[in-house]
Amino acid sequence: MMINALALPPSDVEVDAWLTVLTSAAAADLPQLPPPSRVEVAGRLRIVPARGRPVLWAAGGGAGVAALLLFTEEGNTHTAFLDVLAVRPDVRRQGAGTALWERVREELLAQGRTSVATMVDLGGPGQAFAESLGFENVLPMAWYAQELPADGPAQAAQATQAAPVTPGYELLTWHGLVPDAWAPAAAAAHAAMEDAPTGDMDERVQTWTAERLHILQQLILDRGGEMTTVAAVTPQGEVAAYTEIVLPDPAGTGAVQYDTVVVPAHRGNGLGRAVKRHMAAQAVARHPRLRRIATTVADENTPMRAVNASLGYRRERGAGIFQLKL
Repeated sequence: MMINALALPPSDVEVDAWLTVLTSAAAADLPQLPPPSRVEVAGRLRIVPARGRPVLWAAGGGAGVAALLLFTEEGNTHTAFLDVLAVRPDVRRQGAGTALWERVREELLAQGRTSVATMVDLGGPGQAFAESLGFENVLPMAWYAQELPADGPAQAAQATQAAPVTPGYELLTWHGLVPDAWAPAAAAAHAAMEDAPTGDMDERVQTWTAERLHILQQLILDRGGEMTTVAAVTPQGEVAAYTEIVLPDPAGTGAVQYDTVVVPAHRGNGLGRAVKRHMAAQAVARHPRLRRIATTVADENTPMRAVNASLGYRRERGAGIFQLKL
């Protein structure tokens, strides 16, 4: 099986071929979900992330694709993340996946990496393939989804007006980058994620600064997506809680809930539920076509699973961060 390394950035033809593989794989493995968007796929392939160096491969005849991110952040140069390894359903079990993995493994060893992680949906071909290579589930989690009604904008306006504000806090909404004046406080709140479950992952949590926050948010925008942050703030200028939502393709009907964090000193005041409820209302009002918000939560994160359940999120499918020691 011929495996070709792709030059960066990939051409339109290469992006379209990549999209074809992902679309056919998703239709077979996750038919209940919307198909991949070209805006999102092109953005991820063409805009290099600040966290590392991407390496892309394609199997001959458009049989499959693979994308590896070699971390360059301090403390993480020993590991990497396998972002994609997908094979068209009609040519599976003919060696394309194995050939792609061999190229990935060669690159990992050549770069001195001692481990690699990837995100896998449970119960499907991805899990079977990963486990056959020796990957282990080091952080069990699940996807949860909240379905939004067609008359969302009208309901959103009512929800925004009726949403109770916890005394002592104000809810602020930021579209795109967090404003400069709030970026240091928002970065400090991000640091509260350090107590979030990470299982036995080799990847180390990085120090949050206003600059790093803006770099990662700008990446989403540069890739063609839209981002909204809702924060509960104090009169003293502290971000006590926040939640983020990303539309990888603003013209699409789906969004991904990113981080939701409540700073330890402010827990127990219902802020997690407040910012997520307000976020959903704001997102639907801004994007009338939005019909679905999905998010992942670690199985051991009982408080966040309870918050999501109270807001109407339902468990959709199991997943996990799978890791292999090289």
